[in-house]
Amino acid sequence: MKTRIISAAILVPILFLLVLVAPVIVAAIVMGVLLAIAAYELLYRTGLVKHPRLVIYACVMAFAVCLWSYFDARRAYFEIILLVFWLLLFSEMMLDHVKIHFEMLAMCFTAGVVIPYMLSSLIRILNLDIGRYVILIPFVVAFMSDTGAYFVGLKFGHHKLAPVVSPNKTIEGAVGGVVLATVSMLVYALILDLLPGGLRVNYGLALLYGFAGSLIGIFGDLSFSAIKRQTGVKDYGNLIPGHGGVLDRFDSVTTVAPVMEILLLLLPIVR
Repeated sequence: MKTRIISAAILVPILFLLVLVAPVIVAAIVMGVLLAIAAYELLYRTGLVKHPRLVIYACVMAFAVCLWSYFDARRAYFEIILLVFWLLLFSEMMLDHVKIHFEMLAMCFTAGVVIPYMLSSLIRILNLDIGRYVILIPFVVAFMSDTGAYFVGLKFGHHKLAPVVSPNKTIEGAVGGVVLATVSMLVYALILDLLPGGLRVNYGLALLYGFAGSLIGIFGDLSFSAIKRQTGVKDYGNLIPGHGGVLDRFDSVTTVAPVMEILLLLLPIVR
């Protein structure tokens, strides 16, 4: 617990600097590197894909997807890199179809395209006109939901939420996470309302952001827990002391970030 708190105390200020102060391109490059590490964790660290070239292709693709999100490039450019990725993966299978199966390529596609595209929502949010004001929303929802679930579950948890996938998670903890995430979004909305700049904040939508984001975050957390359960690993990595790897820390953010991007585009909390 002590190591976990110390790591958080160091990483949170760095996160604030990246998303609130640093140029967006810096945040995109850092996120791209983290996504490449996440691809490595999901494929190689779990043992799902041990073929070095396939893992490298997925890591490079993950970085490219993030940079594509930053440049807000045309869809054609994304289709070009996607086609190249496809050609590389299937070329490897054709060269050695005995050892390289389609399932391995599907895992590489998930690690190199699907997860990076979802987490790159953070960069696309940051690129919005109001990006600096709302970029912390996915983190507030995901991290406060995790915090509420942990402490409420520790104190009051009795009924298992998903005993097969994650035995330590409880229904009481999940409710505590939803409540804390929703309340935290109200506080965040109040802070936005008090900032200079004439922002108009919708508090009703703040409730929706916190509630919906927390629920989808729980699902994301359980999804990555299911992968760990099937592959027999405790953590995806050891990059962050006390927290594990990139995917251990960003498991819930992976699903929260795209949902927040959708809500910001369709039902913006501020105008």
